[in-house]
Parts: sequence; C-alpha cells; structure tokens
Amino acid sequence: MVALKVPQNIPQPPEFASIEEERRHRQQRLAAAFRLFAHFGFDEGVAGHITVRDPQHLDHFWVNPFGMHFSLIGVSDLILVNQKGEVVKGNKPVNEAGFAIHSRIHEARPDVIAAAHAHSTHGKSFSSLGRLLDPLTQDACSFYEDHGLFDDYTGVVLTLDEGKRIAAALGEKKAVILRNHGLLTVGHSVDEAAWWFITMDRSCQAQLMAEAAGKTILIAAENARLTQRQVGSHHMGWFSFQPLYEMIVRQQPDLLD
Repeated sequence: MVALKVPQNIPQPPEFASIEEERRHRQQRLAAAFRLFAHFGFDEGVAGHITVRDPQHLDHFWVNPFGMHFSLIGVSDLILVNQKGEVVKGNKPVNEAGFAIHSRIHEARPDVIAAAHAHSTHGKSFSSLGRLLDPLTQDACSFYEDHGLFDDYTGVVLTLDEGKRIAAALGEKKAVILRNHGLLTVGHSVDEAAWWFITMDRSCQAQLMAEAAGKTILIAAENARLTQRQVGSHHMGWFSFQPLYEMIVRQQPDLLD
C-alpha cells in the first residue's frame, strides 16, 4: 500500500507588521463573512450578527450595523462597539441582542477573536429538538464533544445575564446550540468562526434529512474523536474558509471598500 503524502505547503494564518494592518485584515474578513452568510441564505430580516475583537482595544469589537442586510455590508459599514455597548466608530445603531450575547462571550473567552450567530433555516430547525449533533458524517465530527446546548428559551436576548448564561453553555467549546433559536460559533479568527457556522448549519441539515429518511448509523466514538482532531482544529477551521473568501471577493470586490 502506498502511503499518502501530506502537502507541506498548506497556507498558514498571516502575521502582521502593525495593529492597523491586522485591524484592516479582520475588518475585511468580517465583511466577507457577512456576504457569505447572505450567499448561503443565513439572513433573516434584521436578525444575526458576527463580531471580531479589535486587535488594540481588546474589550471592543467590530460588528454589523443593526438593520443592514448582510449582502450590502462592506468594510466601511462596520461599527466598533465598546464594553458598555456604545458605538465608538460609525454612525449606525448596534443590535442590543447582539451586544448582550457577544459581549459576554468575548469577556468569558479571551481566546475568542470572533463569534457568529444567525437564524439560519437548518440551524434553527435543529435547535428546536433541544439536543446535540450526532456524529453522522465526517463534517459533523468537527463538533464531536466540542459543542454545547443552551437548553432554554425566554425570548429575545436583551440582558447581560442572559448573555452570561449563553457563554456558560458554550464553555470552552467552538459552538453552542441555542434551543428554539439557532446556532452560535466562535473561533481564533473570523475565518474560523464563520466556517464553523457554515459547516454546522450543513451538518444540521444533513442530520435532519437523514433522520427523516430512516434509521441513522453513528460513527463510533473512537473514530469520531479521531476525526474531530483531523478536521476540527483551529487551523482547519481557518483553512476551510480560504476558498470561500477568495470566491466572494472575486465576485463582490466592493465588500473591501
């Protein structure tokens, strides 16, 4: 049997010469993530938000303005919000629910650079089951023993205490299912957080379809753990986003403005 050779030139996350360069990079990836969420149909009226921590002011984050369609968001539209929920850069409003959730996650998880939440069709459908994803596919194994469940729903999240409860349900994991609400993912980059959301929503869709068709066969726990290490790392999350970024920038270069 011929052993497969692992490529040695797999791209790595970039390094930056200045804070300004890193900030611009994060803003560009954030704008691209919104365009991709629109591309995949993750928009639902004014619902949904993706945030990225500012590289200089670590208790501030960049986010989409409340009420702007994901498909229209460019770098210049992003707003910067401080730890009090005040808009310190930009002249558009912030989503109060977005601040309540994301501010508590960024506070509880210093390692988290970006967080993503949207009311995607398959994510919110699966969330109504009040359960975790099963290891049914290779892609779903990215989340094996690495996602939580917020098993409660009390209305729109408008209080910081509710945000803290969601952060606690997330724990140290990469994602949390918000019962009767949708999905939330985090990462060490916008790239990673956005990719986990995209593939988690697809994993929800795959499980809903499989269970509707018949009895499912789960991947054995030992193999699911191995696969999680192979496809669920921070680097694989970042790397999996790169083709999507190149695609959306080529199709919609105005997002960089």
